[in-house]
Amino acid sequence: MRRIVPVLAGLALLSAVGSAFAHCQVPCGIYDDPARIAAMREDAQTIAKAITQINELGAKHDILAINQSVRWINTKEQHASNVIATVSEYFLTQKLKPVAMDADGYDEYLAQLAAHHAVMRAAMTCKQTVDPASAEALSKAIDGIAGYWK
Repeated sequence: MRRIVPVLAGLALLSAVGSAFAHCQVPCGIYDDPARIAAMREDAQTIAKAITQINELGAKHDILAINQSVRWINTKEQHASNVIATVSEYFLTQKLKPVAMDADGYDEYLAQLAAHHAVMRAAMTCKQTVDPASAEALSKAIDGIAGYWK
């Protein structure tokens, strides 16, 4: 039993490392909000490029084009997931502090929640479509929360 506990603790630590993409939830107090915004902007640019490539490759009917399309689709999915994870696991769980309904600042809190939700929904829409407008909407939604985190 004494040997099992350290092994289980090590496995728990290893499994937690993979899920801490946005930042740890210790709380460590080490935050770099502009870096998170910059990373999400980079994700949005990658999504926009993926959408362009998918649309261009869609006109071709050879196996290489199909292979490349699948790779771009996977890339688009991963970067949209990165944005959703950053908003949910970093900003909503660690940075955006709740405000009681009857307290000053509640309306601003609701506005911030709505803006962050808009980013997550825009990222989800990018997963569902290959319309360049979806990537543009994601970029605008990210810009919409950037002012909160300078």
